[in-house]
Amino acid sequence: MGKQIVGLKIGASQLAAARVSVNGSAQVTQVARGPLPAGLVSAGEVHDVEGLGAALKEFFSTNKLPGRAVRVGIANNRIGVRTIEIVGIDDPKQVANAVRFRAQEALPIPIDEAVLDFQVLSESVTAEGQPARRVLLVVAYRDLVDGYVQACRLAGLRLAGIDLEAFALLRALTPAAGTVDPAERSALVAVAIGSERSILAVSDGFTCEFTRVLEWGGAALTKQLASALHLELEQAEQVKTVLSLAETPGVVQGLTSEQTARAVEVLRDGLGGFARELVSSLQFYQSQGDSLGIREVVLAGGTAQLDGLAETLQGLVGVNVRVGDPVANVGVGKKAHGAANPALAVPIGLGMATS
Repeated sequence: MGKQIVGLKIGASQLAAARVSVNGSAQVTQVARGPLPAGLVSAGEVHDVEGLGAALKEFFSTNKLPGRAVRVGIANNRIGVRTIEIVGIDDPKQVANAVRFRAQEALPIPIDEAVLDFQVLSESVTAEGQPARRVLLVVAYRDLVDGYVQACRLAGLRLAGIDLEAFALLRALTPAAGTVDPAERSALVAVAIGSERSILAVSDGFTCEFTRVLEWGGAALTKQLASALHLELEQAEQVKTVLSLAETPGVVQGLTSEQTARAVEVLRDGLGGFARELVSSLQFYQSQGDSLGIREVVLAGGTAQLDGLAETLQGLVGVNVRVGDPVANVGVGKKAHGAANPALAVPIGLGMATS
């Protein structure tokens, strides 16, 4: 049977889970999605611990998900991620102390208010013969993490860990080793477009080089559609899901050809604003001395299913854009219907974690 983890993404409006069995290779055996009442979670922070705990308990019970080993994803700009070098230290305990000391210099979060974790990415020896380690450092405000921990405890869930959604996203969407020519070293950019916000993660093919939370999500498009076409938000959401950004979109049922054309124009304008945020973030990444050229942008999240989205964004950002396959690196069990939905990339990536 192997080790089983339930990867859990807690969004502003939805819960998404993936049950993953790891036994040599990973296999998705169950997926589930469900709505989350508004106001419990916003901007990546828990605002109602008891309410979220009750919602999680009902979600796990309704979908018959095991709560024995759950890995929760978090995403917030109050989380710092850096890659640092530790040189001249060999003892593991001293390495941990050195990382903690360097964290105070590298990240703008007081250590006494933070939760710190790190992973050694590589080990080498300098020209002077000293040991050197490249370390990925993550620091988050303790109160941010505690909100999720307490809600899971109230729901009767046992946490296997808390992980960055950015890391999970890359775990699911980064091509398997050997499929990309190592001589053509370049960056893969993964973007999960959520309801309120989007997660951007840049990978060199091995680890997360850069991550940022963009305060823009698919709900912004829905609101713009509702305003332009004088629709209720629910109606606008339904229209959005059937629209196409193709050059010659068909007429949407219930809309005139003029309304359909206007709706497509509104979506393209909204995506223009998102593309500018995306380009700004990538320019910031590439302003760093050790940055890589951008190979492609891979999309995930519910909004990634919007017809013609990848092609439209590609024209706006000037690099290849495609919709990612969240099950490209895992097997899929007979009962995991719908696992290939890009909205499940983060929970699948969370479930794939082996430590």
